[in-house]
Amino acid sequence: MAKNTARTTPKPSTANGLKTARTTLRRKPDRGAHDFETIAAILDAGLVCHVGFAVDGQPYVVPTAYGRDGETLYIHGSSASRMLKTLAQGVPVCVTVTLFDGLVLARSTFHNSVNYHSVMVLGVAREATGDEKLHGLRTITEHLLPHRWEDSRPPTAQEMKASTVLKLSIEEASAKVRTGPPIEDEEDLSLPHWAGVLPFALVPQTPIPDAHVPEGTDAPAYVARYARPS
Repeated sequence: MAKNTARTTPKPSTANGLKTARTTLRRKPDRGAHDFETIAAILDAGLVCHVGFAVDGQPYVVPTAYGRDGETLYIHGSSASRMLKTLAQGVPVCVTVTLFDGLVLARSTFHNSVNYHSVMVLGVAREATGDEKLHGLRTITEHLLPHRWEDSRPPTAQEMKASTVLKLSIEEASAKVRTGPPIEDEEDLSLPHWAGVLPFALVPQTPIPDAHVPEGTDAPAYVARYARPS
């Protein structure tokens, strides 16, 4: 079984965690956090990040898979990817991850909301090469599905050449979280409308075998019992 290095959680980098002027929450600061443990836990629970950057004044936001090892985020893709080529040149990047936890239904439309856990990481990505490139691919694979790396064929030299891996240090980041019921105006509490929270959860379904899997072959336990960190 592969060792899942993505759960490594070091101490915060500074006395203020990962807080900077750019990551300080201006609105609803009571929902914010800058400690590494909170930020790492949200990153570990997510599956898809959104990578934001600008080229010649045109902003782009691209969803992609990722993985975390300690204080480093890894993303990867085709060597022909415009996003990866651009970021490898040192263009500033903003990476976000959001966990959607539920709909918050108030008695007034103004106070309808959502519960969520989110993270924003700012910085400059660098290309991972050599052994670290392979490590980055393994980190991403293990983040998506622990134990899968050892249960798969490793990438060939040609596949490695066709892939680019970027790393982003988690040094400037913030988390924002909303939990709990709706926040209502006092005068609305007597209205006859139902109010509360409709929770959401990411729940794996029954594995569907590929057509070339021999009949009667069960999915491995790490697939059949798959679950994300809470």
